[in-house]
This record gives sequence, structure tokens and C-alpha cells, in this order.
Amino acid sequence: MRHFDGLRAMHGGTPRHASRWRLFPWAIAAAMGVVFAVNGGMIYAALHSFPGSAGSGGFDLSNHYDQVLDQAQQQAALGWSVQASTDSDRRPVLRLRDRAGAPLTGATVHGVAERPLGPPEMAAMTFRETAPGRYVADSSLDRPGQWDVQLTASALNHEVAATRRIMVR
Repeated sequence: MRHFDGLRAMHGGTPRHASRWRLFPWAIAAAMGVVFAVNGGMIYAALHSFPGSAGSGGFDLSNHYDQVLDQAQQQAALGWSVQASTDSDRRPVLRLRDRAGAPLTGATVHGVAERPLGPPEMAAMTFRETAPGRYVADSSLDRPGQWDVQLTASALNHEVAATRRIMVR
């Protein structure tokens, strides 16, 4: 007992406060909670932004892959760019530009909009030019969400096929 009294006297006569290490398990639990919360957020984002499958014709496409590569090279040589969005009426809008970035006018554009995920939904559409290089679909997409627009644009004796993903709100 004397030994403990001597220690108390050395430290000001009062017992020492508990060590700060007593909080260590709580710090570990809090850090793990943060890790779980971040991982949960990432899982939620991954599941709610998954675009679905890219297509179902992979085997047939692979049998004629040389033709696919040739077509891709011809389209790349043209240098056309295709941007897709939607207007306030949920109609797909395309902007076509040539290699120099000038609007591509007088093109004939046809397309099919398809849902990449969930029950199959398709909508065939024809686009009309409303301003130089700006083409608007003749019909709107009724349901909000992601749509893949597979389109074919013909102008100046050339043709380009492209697929663009749009988000309908």
C-alpha cells in the first residue's frame, strides 16, 4: 500500500487520469464506419449508373470483323463528329460537323432509339434539319432515363453510322 501512496505523492497526490488510449477502439470503429459508408455510396452509384449490355450481335459481328474495321476506317477518314442530346420536349437532337468543325448541312439522318437496360423499348425516328448542322427527331422519347440512339447520317455521297447515349430527364 505504501508503494501506491508514494506514486500518488510523486504525481501531485491525485490519481492519474485514464489514458488517452481508452479512445483508440472508438477511433477504429469510427474509421471503419467511414470506410463502410464510402463503399456503400460507391456500390449505390455503380448499381444505379450501370448502362447494361452493349449489344446482342457480337457473334455475327465477329464473323465480318474485317468489314467492320474497313467501315470504321472510312468513317474516321471523313472526320465527321456527331453529338447527341435532347431538347425540352424530350426529342433527340443531333449536331453534325465535318472535319473542319463546320456544320454538316443537307444530311439525311435516320435512327432508332433503344433502352440499354430493362424491358426492350425501341422507337424509330427520322431527323430533320432545323438549323445548319442541327437535326431534331420527329418524335419524343416518352420515358426518362438512358437511351442509345443508333443513327445513320448520309451526306455528300458518304454515310456514317454511330451510336450515342443520351439521358432523357
